[in-house]
Amino acid sequence: MNLEKIQALQHHLQENEIDWAYLSDPGHIAYFSGYHSEPHERILALFIPAVGEPFLFTPALEVQAASESSWSFEVFGYLDNEAPYQLIADLIKKRSKSLARFAFEKSSLNLKNFELFTQYFNGDYSYDLTPVIQCLQLIKTPRECELLLEAGSWADVAFEIGFKAIQAGATESEIVAEIEYQLKRRGVSHMSFDTIVLAGENAAKPHGNPGDTQVKPHEFVLFDLGVIWKGYCSDATRTVSYKEPKDFDRKIHEIVLEAQLNAQQAIKPGITAAELDAVARNTIASYGYGEYFTHRLGHGLGTTVHEFPSLVEGNDLVIEEGMCFSIEPGIYIPGKVGVRIEDCYYVTKDGAIPFTKTPKALQIIE
Repeated sequence: MNLEKIQALQHHLQENEIDWAYLSDPGHIAYFSGYHSEPHERILALFIPAVGEPFLFTPALEVQAASESSWSFEVFGYLDNEAPYQLIADLIKKRSKSLARFAFEKSSLNLKNFELFTQYFNGDYSYDLTPVIQCLQLIKTPRECELLLEAGSWADVAFEIGFKAIQAGATESEIVAEIEYQLKRRGVSHMSFDTIVLAGENAAKPHGNPGDTQVKPHEFVLFDLGVIWKGYCSDATRTVSYKEPKDFDRKIHEIVLEAQLNAQQAIKPGITAAELDAVARNTIASYGYGEYFTHRLGHGLGTTVHEFPSLVEGNDLVIEEGMCFSIEPGIYIPGKVGVRIEDCYYVTKDGAIPFTKTPKALQIIE
């Protein structure tokens, strides 16, 4: 449980005369409460009052697990045959006389649940919590960085497993299965997103789906993966070659690596997100491949794999010490070749520390 951040949010609520915050995003709930769950169609919510103790609301089948987590306040549950928002309304009304203003994460609460909630209250629902939480998450504590480094070390293990699984005839899906099986054997139970392994021309699809495409000699294999470790995520990408690559493919890898290293070296407090994006983008464009870099340079990382900020053209957010984000340029030429190289970093007072250590220079798997 992150009591310091809960108190910071409560202070914000008080300053803005908001009575209650309703958190519905599972990643945000985990960030504040320490309880990690994906409720699917059921209701998982964290309610934080401006004054007083917060409470966690879960499906009945999760009450014990939530109570045994690091969360130290009350946990309430509901059965599938009960009306959850009626129970929530009763709990809130018992704890607060003022119910005039509520704050929500407009980026995550679906319309159906919002309408069900508002049936029980007549208040102001205009305040959006999402940017407030993004700012609270933006600067990581030393402990958070330690956990991100541990998660990154497991990504390095995953790369090692995946590279060893490359052989003629092996399919993308088989390599994914080997990575996730071996990690589970080592105690890593969840990936931070669906593992991506793409061979040959498929690597030119930035977020392609691994399938039955086989690894072939002299072609690239792109790995994009990460794990969840003690509530924190890793995310990294490497592109390797099975046997000696074609000269053209090798050149594309060299360009992407140069772009990634240039952006890494440019990370420092005071530079903007847009300027970092431009460093990598201009490097790739200088070789004539700018049109094939089709996504932002990077994104924040923490208890979820995609957090604020977005490193993209037009974002003038100033980078500060303690921020954590990815640097992941790529070139994707349909029908020919795809390369992406990615590490996530912790910004220091004079540079940045990567969370993953797997070499980025082109590895040739024999």
